[in-house]
Amino acid sequence: MLQLRTANGAAPMWRLGVASSFLARFWGLMGRRELASNEGLFLPDTNSIHMLFMRFAIDCVFVGAPGSDGARRVVSIHQRLAPWRGVVWWVRGARGAIELPAGSVTEAGIKVGDLVWLTP
Repeated sequence: MLQLRTANGAAPMWRLGVASSFLARFWGLMGRRELASNEGLFLPDTNSIHMLFMRFAIDCVFVGAPGSDGARRVVSIHQRLAPWRGVVWWVRGARGAIELPAGSVTEAGIKVGDLVWLTP
């Protein structure tokens, strides 16, 4: 379990599960009915996601590799990805994806170029 926080501190802290194996990344949030407002999923070492077999919309924040201080830079944001419809392939420079409840990115004010930290 990780916590996600932003540099500006204005965003809520989300508790993130970690999908570290290929199968866990493929399965992701499939089968779940929803995410609580403070929940999410981190998919390390990936630059793409799919929405197949999903039951609800999500926001996805793609991040780069961690820097020396552990911060990751937001390289791409995709909001309100619809179940069964939204497919995001090969985000250049991404080294991980953070899946959050739909509307979280706007509510938290996360933007491309922001720094985020994933801490245990």
